[in-house]
Amino acid sequence: MVFNFNKKKWFESWDPKTLYYEKLRGTDQCCKESPINSISEGIICGPVLRLLYVDYGKNQYLGSILIVTKNLSDLMKQPVIKYVCGPLDFQVNTIMEPTKATDKFTDEIDNNNNNFDCELTEGVFTPTLFHEDQLGENTFQFYRYMIDLPLVEHDQMVRYSVDSNWESHYRFYVPSRTKNFNVMAYSCSGFSLAVDTSRFKGSLWYDVLQKHSKVHYNVMLGGGDQIYSDSIKLYSPKVAHWINTKNQITKYTMKVDLSFRKDMENFYLKEYLEWYGFGYWHGSTEKSMTTQRLLPLALATIPSINIWDDHDIIDGFGSYNDSFMQTEVFSNIGQAAYKYYMLFQHHVSIDEKEPYLSTKNWILGSNPGAYIKEKSHSIWTKLGPNMALLGLDCRTERKLKQVISWDTYKLLFQRVSAEIELSQKQKEQRIDHLLIMLGIPIAYTRLVWLEWLFSSKLLAPLKYLSKKNIVGHGLLNDFNGDVELLDDLNDHWCARYHKAERNFLVSKLQDLSAKYGIRVTILSGDVHLASIGRFRSKLHSSLKRNEDVNMKADVFENPEYDSRLIFNVISSAIVNTPPPDGMARLLQEKNKLHHFDDETEENNIEIFKVETNGKKRRRNNAFLNKRNWSDIIPVKNVIENEYLQGILNIKVGDKHVPGIVKGPQCDSILLKQIEKSNLKNQSYPVTKNGIICSIHAEIDESSMNSETSWYFLPIPDLQTGGGKKLSHTGMKHSII
Repeated sequence: MVFNFNKKKWFESWDPKTLYYEKLRGTDQCCKESPINSISEGIICGPVLRLLYVDYGKNQYLGSILIVTKNLSDLMKQPVIKYVCGPLDFQVNTIMEPTKATDKFTDEIDNNNNNFDCELTEGVFTPTLFHEDQLGENTFQFYRYMIDLPLVEHDQMVRYSVDSNWESHYRFYVPSRTKNFNVMAYSCSGFSLAVDTSRFKGSLWYDVLQKHSKVHYNVMLGGGDQIYSDSIKLYSPKVAHWINTKNQITKYTMKVDLSFRKDMENFYLKEYLEWYGFGYWHGSTEKSMTTQRLLPLALATIPSINIWDDHDIIDGFGSYNDSFMQTEVFSNIGQAAYKYYMLFQHHVSIDEKEPYLSTKNWILGSNPGAYIKEKSHSIWTKLGPNMALLGLDCRTERKLKQVISWDTYKLLFQRVSAEIELSQKQKEQRIDHLLIMLGIPIAYTRLVWLEWLFSSKLLAPLKYLSKKNIVGHGLLNDFNGDVELLDDLNDHWCARYHKAERNFLVSKLQDLSAKYGIRVTILSGDVHLASIGRFRSKLHSSLKRNEDVNMKADVFENPEYDSRLIFNVISSAIVNTPPPDGMARLLQEKNKLHHFDDETEENNIEIFKVETNGKKRRRNNAFLNKRNWSDIIPVKNVIENEYLQGILNIKVGDKHVPGIVKGPQCDSILLKQIEKSNLKNQSYPVTKNGIICSIHAEIDESSMNSETSWYFLPIPDLQTGGGKKLSHTGMKHSII
């Protein structure tokens, strides 16, 4: 497809429904043969956009585009990416004189005085061949195209072509130098091995694209499990042989030679090419398959920032006992997964010194992880002049009794403090809001009794019978013989081994908030349902001591003055199956108001009081077991966006009880009953520098239409001014 970019073409609407609805057909199916085999030569995966770093000191936007080719070793055939950059809205440039494009692609761009009266610039994204790989007789070339664009006074749209093909979704949006980002967040983009995918006729990636065409998301945050690689135990012959080895001594001492390691790497290479390139996946049964055709489109139009979790490697990696994690085979699985995680999700090779170790976006761990043997790569960037992101790598250093090492925590908080202090030297670039990416929720229902039961010696007889296949088939995992769900429980921040570390991290984030006067919000996934956890000051406690001497307002009425207020937005899964109603009911029953320290309490808020159809009250109102994804939009951006304002209808000064967005499908009487603010249903103000957090939950998994309901929560900026010191006396499991 070749476009002539006149005014009409540049500002034309983009309608995913018209363009992509038919791609939803067959979402619950996949072809028998890998789609990789259908292409003998050419582009096999990509374009995949990545946001690298935004520098407001230099007004510089940095990113990259990944393209993987098959059997194109001739550099003369490497794909060419050209781009055109111009205003997002027609109005911003009508006063500018028409200009000729700086690089004349006259066959592709019609930019003359007769039909265009806004300014466009154009250029070429330069490729770097940064990795080559072999799979069977085929060679794959990895190209990274660096994006380096100036931030200007207005929002920009960047249209790009790959080998002169200008697809409708080959575009991304760069906000102005004074505007904070529109953020989309998701997790668990894939299915577990034995899921019956025939239940799911739609794809939430279609919903993402529909909203993106109107909202214009500037970044997409992958909170872990962007790919499900558990099938390595089925489709890597050597790993499958190791898994099925009954003799435990042989299993624990098996060596990994070059052939074994190559077998692992072949699996991850093929898995990523199929998933990122085609949305193709098949699991362990005849009913476990999917083709998410809209995933590659989303990856090509919204720049990503990703952290990883266990399924990006293999189920439970890092949360088994140390003796098993140290086995040569399991450790090498982690190392192979890490290599391809870096290649596909971060567009760097671990053999490249500068992109892998030296760019500004990384906060490297203090020492290599015990099993993966590489330093953790946490992520820092600003997402606007007043919003910043810290993506914590909680998997590379993970052990059964550790998530992140203490030395790495020190490096993390040194960098974050330095960045915040630097931002406060310029009022226009002062960080008001810090988003924290944590793969696993940190404010979540405790399941201590299940953890105790599954690790108890009382289960020893049952475990023995299960190993002999006499009873309880599937009770134990295939790795070290533990109860199947124990690794999931050990992963959680509230697990007995992680409680002290969890409390340390939360208290440090509260301290950051109080010291610098910034609001902290945590984004998580992993658990396959939606929820919003909350830490807050104890209600009606007089705000006293040195931390609150100037504060007289009650934190219930004025949460914008609460330094301890941290929300944990839990959004999972965008693809995977949700847990049964019984699990949501169990979590709801255990959702009590917990004591964090003498001044802080925590729970999960009751945002899901209404079913996704808008007509029925929900009992499990703090946990929604529906597929979902979320977004974080600055209040200013909501008010300026006609589509968003038409739905949310907010204004600064409003107060809202978290809940479903009013719509024609909603029961108005029911909404009136649940909208009243009280001690259980606290309302939150819409503030000028605040954000709006929304969760988009699937209404009907059997419908190809992939429609979602909209639940929202205003998160106010912190208005205390900073300079405060908090007390954490009374905190259990403390290491402070």
